[in-house]
Amino acid sequence: MTQFLRLIINIVVVAAFLLISHQVGAQDWRPVRGGIPFGISGMALIKQQSNSLDFLIVHDNKKPNQSRVAIISLKGNKQPEYFPLNWPNQTELPIDLESLTSVPQNQNLDFICVNSTGKAYYLRLDIIDKNISIIKEFELPVITPKTNLEAFALQYIDGKFVAIWADRGEGETAATVYFGEFNPKIYEIKLSGSSKLKVPFPEGNVRHISDLKVDSSGIVYITSASDAGDDGPFQSAVYVAGYLRLSGNFISWRSHPQFVPLYRSYYHKIEAMELIPGAQGGVIVGTDDENLGSYVYIVGGSD
Repeated sequence: MTQFLRLIINIVVVAAFLLISHQVGAQDWRPVRGGIPFGISGMALIKQQSNSLDFLIVHDNKKPNQSRVAIISLKGNKQPEYFPLNWPNQTELPIDLESLTSVPQNQNLDFICVNSTGKAYYLRLDIIDKNISIIKEFELPVITPKTNLEAFALQYIDGKFVAIWADRGEGETAATVYFGEFNPKIYEIKLSGSSKLKVPFPEGNVRHISDLKVDSSGIVYITSASDAGDDGPFQSAVYVAGYLRLSGNFISWRSHPQFVPLYRSYYHKIEAMELIPGAQGGVIVGTDDENLGSYVYIVGGSD
């Protein structure tokens, strides 16, 4: 059996699981905070326990008095707890943070967040004191004045740190997926390639990629979203978009042969996602519902 066939079978199994499963706590959309400043544009798992999940999240805020980073805690079926974090005073306040990923194979709680223009911030979280420090600022490759990034993820695959990021695309303009190897010693990414991507749903003013994550086998998950204004209506979907394959020092991308949503929402604008391992496993999504604030949802329930 070829590696590609094994990956396709794996994707089908994952899709079936997400479509029919009903994980613990996946019963309802849970409101986080109300209002535009609290939209969730990226999220990454901090800690997982038997009945609780903690996440670091970022907001795409632009004004000085608005929060950029926060922690949310989900305990059982309770509503999320929200803890805003201060951005370090010695570092310029970021504008329009759009994505967040954890740094795998790391003894610290390290994360990378990226804004819409491709500026990246390597963060370290002190979970006890609930503060963050900025380890390094750097730029993603292939950045132009028209760049509008919505997604960035990092995964450790076959001994390499693989980075994948995406310009969102819009309407008839396809999203562009970029991928390459991240060197954590010098905070640089060597570009390996790129690919265009368009989804069949949502339609209209769709952002073909509003976030993405990649698992340890190289399978890439994306969210897509559309809205007609600050009051909606909103539509969103979750897809398996394809997978990243490593062969020696070469990283390649293969798109999924069919874009069939694993999940659809006709009420929320999903702009953040994270993969949850283990018994609570699945995909958790976060929204930026503009005037309606933010919500989180573990895919597997019903909307």
